[in-house]
Amino acid sequence: MLFYYKSSIFIIFLLLFTACTKEQKSTPKEIPAFDIDTITVKKEKLPIWVEYTGRTQASSQQEVRARVKGYLEKIYFEDGEVVTKGDKLFEIEPAEYKAHLQTAKAKLRQDKASLKLAKADIDRYAPLVKEGLAPKALFEQYQATYQEILAKISADEAEVKDALRQLSYTTITAPISGKISARRVDVGNLVGASEATLLTTIVKIDPLYAYFSPTEQAIQKIKKYASKEKLDAFIEVRDGSQKLLQREQLKGFIDFSNNSVDPLTSTVTMRATIENREFSMLPGTFVYVNIFVTDQHSFMMVPPEVIFEDQMGKYLFVENNGTITKQPIETGFTNRYYSIITKGLQEESRVVVSGLIKLRDKMKVNPTDTTDTKGIKAIIKAKNLIPKES
Repeated sequence: MLFYYKSSIFIIFLLLFTACTKEQKSTPKEIPAFDIDTITVKKEKLPIWVEYTGRTQASSQQEVRARVKGYLEKIYFEDGEVVTKGDKLFEIEPAEYKAHLQTAKAKLRQDKASLKLAKADIDRYAPLVKEGLAPKALFEQYQATYQEILAKISADEAEVKDALRQLSYTTITAPISGKISARRVDVGNLVGASEATLLTTIVKIDPLYAYFSPTEQAIQKIKKYASKEKLDAFIEVRDGSQKLLQREQLKGFIDFSNNSVDPLTSTVTMRATIENREFSMLPGTFVYVNIFVTDQHSFMMVPPEVIFEDQMGKYLFVENNGTITKQPIETGFTNRYYSIITKGLQEESRVVVSGLIKLRDKMKVNPTDTTDTKGIKAIIKAKNLIPKES
């Protein structure tokens, strides 16, 4: 029994000694450096854009109405198509107006013939009256008849012009170029009976207007820093993370600012005129309006997604000799593409732009410089934020 007890102790001791020996011989594995991308930040003159929400509106909208009474005889367009100014749209039965025109012209010819006869009477009696061979009263009667017929001819000519005008109204053409709506009436309907019947509408959407409302203070800042008299602008529609409908930016310029501040909102209505040659944007669309302000001032900028915020304030991560450091910062103007750093970041700092969720202070990293592809200059170029030359 004693032997068995001593043997058990020896075995336990041997196992503990072996475990300790293995633990002493094993060395802790080093955690490999985390691969990251960085961009080198420095003060540069880069274009500054400010962004507002707005809504598009047609640059012109025209109602097409029947100006004469009659039955609609023809329709020359397809609902929703693009029409050009002067294109035929509708035709109202013209027979009645052609007859009216012919009657007016006949009356004019008749009165012109009477005028010719009256003129001949005057020419014939004038020398006789001068020689005292015909009564002056009769001559004066011929002169009065002549003047009366002249007045009738003036009225006849006006009647012919009116008949021509009314006949022209039976053919209805497009008053502007643009996109036409659906027809409001069908062939065979009586139009213009009691009022100028609305037949359709046309909207001019090239150029397209985009209205937005910055604050009065924002407008003053824009005016203070603006480096161009006519500011460039572009509009875009965001379709969410799925990007089901990709739409390109539509470019234009700012051409209108209202002359008063809205007392309820302290904002001022402004307008961008936008090229829309492909008719890819329709009136009433909610858009983001981006306005170019200046490229004459130097700033340090970083992508906004690299900036974090906690109870102590905003910060980002910078890399130095293979180690990242949490760097407190202060920011100025920020948009979707870049954020201006006003304090806390040294020039030529290498800011971390990848693996952001996994970053920790004092973490060892393996950096790759991606300034040429992920720096602010590259972003501005990729997003077509280079303003046009004045």
